[in-house]
Amino acid sequence: MSDVTRILNAIEQGDAGATDKLLPLIYDELRVLAAQKLSREPPGYTLQATELVHEAYLRLVGNEAQGWNSRGHFFAAAAEAMRRILVENARRKGSLKRGADKRRVELDESILVGEQTICPDDLLALNDALDKLAARDKTAADLLKLRIFGGLTAKQAAEMVGVSLSKAYEDLEYACAWLRLEMGNDDPSHSA
Repeated sequence: MSDVTRILNAIEQGDAGATDKLLPLIYDELRVLAAQKLSREPPGYTLQATELVHEAYLRLVGNEAQGWNSRGHFFAAAAEAMRRILVENARRKGSLKRGADKRRVELDESILVGEQTICPDDLLALNDALDKLAARDKTAADLLKLRIFGGLTAKQAAEMVGVSLSKAYEDLEYACAWLRLEMGNDDPSHSA
């Protein structure tokens, strides 16, 4: 059992001092994860990696009901917290600038490897599509979230979700195809 897992277990058991021990152990990894997420944001984005790490960390350790099974579980939750923070920030900016109008965009494979910036409108459309996908196939959505927002490889995502690598590739292929159809469709009555 890693030090991080031991500390996460102590936090779950109510050890208030354990929270202070956790951040120094995971800070650098969370900072890298946040920097990966923010590298896809357009120039001039107001949120900094440090702010994203601190906000995600506060959300994670502030949730007393949350139990962490492992270090991997914690980092998957951290990726999800960062995704939610970025989406909330994009929604806030969208409502201020454009009346929160959304536009559908086609999912570009380069998003998966961090080669492209994601503007707030695209991020909101992607988030909505991922939520719909999760209602249909939670595993495929979780894998894709870990790839896009967690910056993980398919192998790492498969390990965190608990599926084989071949199953992960199959689900990721399905998820990308489903998202392309969902995000490329302009008819709001369509439900893929």
